[in-house]
Amino acid sequence: MVELSESATGAVRRLIAASGNPAAGLRIMVDQGGCSGLRYLLGLETEPAAGDEIYDWDGVKLFVDPQSLPIIDGIRIDFVDSVGRSGFVFDNPNVRDVCSCGKSFGA
Repeated sequence: MVELSESATGAVRRLIAASGNPAAGLRIMVDQGGCSGLRYLLGLETEPAAGDEIYDWDGVKLFVDPQSLPIIDGIRIDFVDSVGRSGFVFDNPNVRDVCSCGKSFGA
């Protein structure tokens, strides 16, 4: 299960509205990269790919590919907007370690 907070759901809605392109939802995936080996990638998609797991959070769709799902299963995605930082925050129970810069993780 992949979960979006209310704040993250609102942020995705704003991104879709501001994109100027038709978007069906947000893709979250895991890719090789960074100091610890893995990193999250997010992007708007016009449609799900074959084999995607599709989650719906109050009308906002999330697309997750089959290779990424075991690594992010159980993740909760939030969105913060404060003086100190702004952006998506990932609470993933499958993460074993995080690099010192906080941009990548190991699972």
